Amino acid sequence: MTNNPHALSVFEALESEVRSYCRGWPAVFDRAQGARLTDEDGRSYLDFFAGAGSLNYGHNNPVLKRALIDYIERDGITHGLDMATTAKRAFLETFENVILRPRDLPYKVMFPGPTGTNAVESALKLARKVKGRESVVSFTNAFHGMSLGSLAVTGNAFKRAGAGIPLVHGTPMPFDNYFDGQVPDFLWFERLLEDQGSGLNKPAAVIVETVQGEGGINVARAEWLRALQDLCHRQDMLLIVDDIQMGCGRTGGFFSFEEAGIVPDIVTLSKSISGYGLPMSLCLFKGELDIWEPGEHNGTFRGNNPAFVTAAAALDAYWADGQMEKQTLARGEQVEQTLLAIGEEHPKAGAQIRGRGLVWGMKFPDPTRASAVCARAFALGLLVETSGPEGEVVKVLPPLTVSSGELDEGLQTLARAVRETG
Repeated sequence: MTNNPHALSVFEALESEVRSYCRGWPAVFDRAQGARLTDEDGRSYLDFFAGAGSLNYGHNNPVLKRALIDYIERDGITHGLDMATTAKRAFLETFENVILRPRDLPYKVMFPGPTGTNAVESALKLARKVKGRESVVSFTNAFHGMSLGSLAVTGNAFKRAGAGIPLVHGTPMPFDNYFDGQVPDFLWFERLLEDQGSGLNKPAAVIVETVQGEGGINVARAEWLRALQDLCHRQDMLLIVDDIQMGCGRTGGFFSFEEAGIVPDIVTLSKSISGYGLPMSLCLFKGELDIWEPGEHNGTFRGNNPAFVTAAAALDAYWADGQMEKQTLARGEQVEQTLLAIGEEHPKAGAQIRGRGLVWGMKFPDPTRASAVCARAFALGLLVETSGPEGEVVKVLPPLTVSSGELDEGLQTLARAVRETG
């Protein structure tokens, strides 16, 4: 905590009560590099939050920073709406050559606006336009954004209540293992689709996260995802994968759905697609779905050219040779083994460990324990947050570029926080 008693006063006096992360981390941060943040008093913190997944390559990554500075210094375009620019061309060419073509993915690229919820809104709108239907199916504990369309397919009751109006045309179904393996996959969903008396309007699409981040690090099995794709094909529904937090390498492959061997009809990306924490999002979809009329969906800040620059630099630096995926999987094994060891050391805590790649969670039966662990971790110099419908999960989300030593340091700090809150 900052030593300056007046440091936070302006935030408390002027900023809305809606602020949240700063309440758990009462410091005034001033600088950041790699996996570390430094507050104005000079105290260093390891960052296992990574901008909620928007800083996969760390803070002020030197490769991306150099590309950005060079672009700004030559007076490159900053704001371009959807005009053609050299920065956008370079990004599109790099994205096609480094990401889409090697994976044989047949996607068109849409720039819907700067944030993840913009991408989700465009995906929902396109699916409804293509199929001529209103209903979209989502899953229990899903999180897809805070605008109204995204909230309608989000599960969290607290976030949904903030809408202030009825949220319509979204229908929730059980996520993988929602019934602890006691019910066959999609039994309820398929029965409703086939029963003319079920009351379920024929959906235009199904939207899913392969790993539910805000929902509590709930990991869908590859076979469940394949069965979902098959169901969508048989029932003439589009499959939308929300890869906003789990894409860009968070689970290992660039797209989180690669492991399952599926090809969604529509994919949303944001957070780390810019590589530098700059606002940027994409909506990807199969070419035959591109039935938009010019200007039918737009946004003033959909052409963030500095983000195109850092995005292209990130793809060139980290995805051209396949090493990032291997490193992420190796670091993920390091996290998993340490978290399992922490759980074995504190069996009374009853923590469940789950995750993929470099996104992991420790679920505690007592939600207050998770909050206490995160608070103690902050006091010890580590940023971790809670997730899950009751904040019962401690979420571990370090930069993909974190060193093995930094990862071990942070995990040992986390172990100490669990020990000292027992």
